[in-house]
Amino acid sequence: MADSAGVSQVETPHVGTLPVTFRPRRVRKVCYALAAVVVVFFTIIGILLTGPMEGGRGVFTTADQVAMVALGVLGALGVLAFARPRVIADAERVRIRNVVGGYDLPWSVVRGVRFTTGNPWVTLELADDEVVAIMAVQAVDKEYAIHAARTLRTLLNQSRSLDAATDSK
Repeated sequence: MADSAGVSQVETPHVGTLPVTFRPRRVRKVCYALAAVVVVFFTIIGILLTGPMEGGRGVFTTADQVAMVALGVLGALGVLAFARPRVIADAERVRIRNVVGGYDLPWSVVRGVRFTTGNPWVTLELADDEVVAIMAVQAVDKEYAIHAARTLRTLLNQSRSLDAATDSK
């Protein structure tokens, strides 16, 4: 949010019902549209594959047409893999699912939540100096991504204060 001088104010988000879930928005829309285009394209190619090949040595059959549609479906599934990322966080842990693979991390191993200018997505800094990408929170989602990053930071800070309170007892 900006005040009257145009200076951005950092606002700590209120974390409502846990767990919170974030998924990319724009990329998912593009993936769904592109997957549909791929299936339609390969279906049209399959329909147009009829008759003899050039030179007359072979003939396209129904099996070839079905194979083209199946290739289109496989291609669409490949495109939809990029819509797969998701992050689910609660008071104890953060579960990350990226395009390939995922992580289930307790907040105690997370040192920080980074979302710096120029980075395509949020990253977690872990206690062992490892960095884990959270592809579900992407910079192209702008305000949604900023809200998600702030929410994850808030959950991390709440987890630290719970750990400190537990340690002091």
